[in-house]
Amino acid sequence: MSTVLITGANRGLGLEFVRQYAAMGWQVLATCRTPEKAELLGQLTMEYPQVKLIKLDVTNEDEINLLATQLIGQAIDHLILNAGVLGEDCAKLGEMTQAKWLEVLTINTVAPALLIQALQDNVAASEHKTIIGISTRVASLGDNSSGNMYSYRTSKAALNQILVSAAQNLREQAVKTLAIHPGWVQTDMGGDSATFTPQESVAGIISVAQNLTLEESGSFRVFDGSTIEW
Repeated sequence: MSTVLITGANRGLGLEFVRQYAAMGWQVLATCRTPEKAELLGQLTMEYPQVKLIKLDVTNEDEINLLATQLIGQAIDHLILNAGVLGEDCAKLGEMTQAKWLEVLTINTVAPALLIQALQDNVAASEHKTIIGISTRVASLGDNSSGNMYSYRTSKAALNQILVSAAQNLREQAVKTLAIHPGWVQTDMGGDSATFTPQESVAGIISVAQNLTLEESGSFRVFDGSTIEW
């Protein structure tokens, strides 16, 4: 049975990742800060016994390291780095502070890097050997024509760089990485007027992940497979 680990799995894209991977028959390691309060995730564990809830606050380095210890010997075919924040309070000139910046960077940039570091052996031991970082088109420098979204753009651009570096460092183990834009999705972050449903976005991301080759590792894609300029 293939295994996926998903961060931020209690809502939005994360919850849909759990649902679709479970329906595909995968073992799902679904992480979130407070599993006991994740009612929808709890319902999925009743429907799919191969879904396991794991407590993980991605801002807590000790919890990341504990997770790695708990998962020694567990192969992870797909590592989905989904947990993230929009940084709405640190988006424009005149409202940015050091504390707000560090909060966004910790979740969107530092946490994924530490998770890759902690779980690289688990991914390398799997059959599919794939790391997916949920990025955003607004992280593209070439596509920035409107400004603003300072902390979100920057933190996700840095995430892209992390994934490119990991693609180089883990290539000998045949581990593949991908930064992917999920589209403007109807989630708490995207809002009800967004273009795509979580079902459409996640189905596309899973398809791209499953078809990713080692030669394409470290690329920046949209959920439909098209390429985004850096």
